[in-house]
This record gives sequence, structure tokens and C-alpha cells, in this order.
Amino acid sequence: MSVNDDSLKPVVATIVGIALFSAMDAVMKSASIAIGAYSAYLLRCMIGFLLIAPIWWWRTRKMPTRSVLKVHIMRGIVVAFMGWTFFGALVRLPLAEAIAVSFIAPLITLYLAALILSEKIERRAILGALLGLGGVIVIVGGRIGRERLNEDSLVGLTLVTISALLFAWNLILQRQQALVSSPEEAGTFQNGVAALTLLAGAPFLLVMPPAPVWGELFAGAFLAVTALLFLTWAYARSETQRLVPIEYTGFLWASLFGWLYFGEQVRGATIVGAALIVAGCWIAARRKRPEQSAL
Repeated sequence: MSVNDDSLKPVVATIVGIALFSAMDAVMKSASIAIGAYSAYLLRCMIGFLLIAPIWWWRTRKMPTRSVLKVHIMRGIVVAFMGWTFFGALVRLPLAEAIAVSFIAPLITLYLAALILSEKIERRAILGALLGLGGVIVIVGGRIGRERLNEDSLVGLTLVTISALLFAWNLILQRQQALVSSPEEAGTFQNGVAALTLLAGAPFLLVMPPAPVWGELFAGAFLAVTALLFLTWAYARSETQRLVPIEYTGFLWASLFGWLYFGEQVRGATIVGAALIVAGCWIAARRKRPEQSAL
């Protein structure tokens, strides 16, 4: 397997994966409001495991080695608390506020990649991340002031900050996991370990959903598993620093889904911010072509 694919395929796969995750966020926010973030996320992970595990077992029919299993377990635990805190924040905060704070994660990830993965941070990756963050600030700046924070805003901001820190760590683990396992295996263990981790609180926190919410949970699980397959494939073929700035496109997808399904207008600030985000992603995704030797 190539771990440094200079083509645009990993970039496109990452964009698709983030789009699917953005759609999942919208579905899961509705489910979290109905039955609580804990119950919605636990049940989504359980459904996701049931969807992907048979595919993984049918294709491999063998358990991962001890060293690979350690990576699976670590990421599953991190993802469990990352997802729970994020959906808990979505219940308490406007979507724009929560996503804005969560975008500190890619910047943290660039430095974690250097520290943990020994990746050399290139100037274009830093510039791309800063441009992307600037685009998010422009977009959110055009919306903040029109959306009132509720009484739980401080708790929501604390939760989304914790989630963002865990998300940065998750991106590093995603790269490590992608290098040693297939997308199906990664999806199976991420959902399975996350569900087992959260299950400890079920006797105290679990709320069984009504029939309409089950549909949202199944849709959320399908979107999450499909997104994970795309992202694991991409992170197995390209460095973390190249793909991380593309996380900022999640805000563009959120704006699009808001316009399509909720009639939210796309304002000038959104267009300007979108241009900055696209520019940042393009700069980070470009690779230097090796110089041709003189004939």
C-alpha cells in the first residue's frame, strides 16, 4: 500500500468523507435533542458496529495482531468521549458556534503529527490551516450575534473544546490505524470499542428512543460508517498534514445542508469564508513535483 500518494484521490476521498460526516451531524443533532447525546451516540455506535462488522469478518476472517489491536482500542476510547462531548455540545449550542470552536483541532493536529508521527510540517500545510481557520472565523463572524446562546452555553463551549482536543488526537490515531488495518477493520473496532466504552453508563443514562428516532439513528450510523471508510482509505495513502486542513470544508457542507433542508440563506460572509477555506485546502493539498533530471 502506498503511504504517500501525491495524486488528488486521497484529497477527494477526504472531502467525500467529511461531507458524509456533516450530514451525519445534522441527523444526530436531532436524535440527541430527542433522547440525549449519550443515548443517541451509544446506539449509533452499536448500529454502526452491526453494519460494518459482518463485512470485515467476511473479508478477513482473522483477528488483528496485539500491536494493531492496541491502536484500535486506543482510538475507540478516544472516539467514544470525542463523540459524546461533541453531540452534547450540539444540544446546547447553535451549530455554527460548536463547529467554529471544533476547528481548533486541525491546527493542534499539525503539531501532534510532528510530535507523534515524526512528520515534517511544511510551510504550505501551516498556511493552508491558517487560511482555513480564517475562513471559518469570517463565516462565523457573519452569524454570531444573530444566534442567541442558551443557558447551557458555558457547558456547551466546554464540551466542544474537550471534543476538539480529542478530535485532534483522533486524527493522529486515524493515520496510525489506517497504516495497519483495512477501512472495514478500522470501522468495526472504532464502533465496537466506542460502544463498549460507553456501555458502562447505560444503567444510569440510556433512554430508549421512539420509532421515528430509530430511523435517524440508523441513518446516522450508515453515514458515519461510510464516511469512516472513505477517510481511512485516504489517511492510509497521504500524510496527516496534507489532509487535516480539508477538515474545514465541513463548515461548507453544513452551510449547504442548512440551505437545502432548513432554508438558511447563504450570506456574503459565507462566500468569502468559503473562498478562504478552499484556498487553504488547495495550498495544503498541493505537492511539489520532483524536478526532472536534465537529459
